[in-house]
Amino acid sequence: MRRNLRVAAYAVCVRDGQLLLARSPTPDGTSEWVLPGGGMEHGEDPYDTVRREVTEETGYRIDVTGLLGVDSRRFVGGPRVGRRVDHQALRIFYAGEITGGELRPEVGGSTDFAAWHDLAAVPGLVRVRMVDVGLRLWRERPPHGRLADRPEATA
Repeated sequence: MRRNLRVAAYAVCVRDGQLLLARSPTPDGTSEWVLPGGGMEHGEDPYDTVRREVTEETGYRIDVTGLLGVDSRRFVGGPRVGRRVDHQALRIFYAGEITGGELRPEVGGSTDFAAWHDLAAVPGLVRVRMVDVGLRLWRERPPHGRLADRPEATA
């Protein structure tokens, strides 16, 4: 079985009661909302990753204002190219504050649109579970950086 580890950094940017999200198309033609962020490049610091990814996906520049926490998920998937994959996602969540730039969609990347959403409307959005994890870390600010009752592993 092939093993894969993906380390990624995400920003929870809340301003005036709204959360910044990016829209990610799925293979079946639908879309899901995600926190802006993504995978670390080899040799890159996660702090730099989250700043780069937010700019790529939303057009905004951010200051990282805090480390919210870390979430680790393991997924064992079915056959892909004839073999199973054991995937671990290590996700680092930061609080971010917009300091410049202009909201715009990503071109040629993993997302196709970015927008602000009222916090109260987020539960009604089609979103990946990682959005909920990031928002809980932002709201609860656990001192150890880990949610006590983590949601089940799905994306």
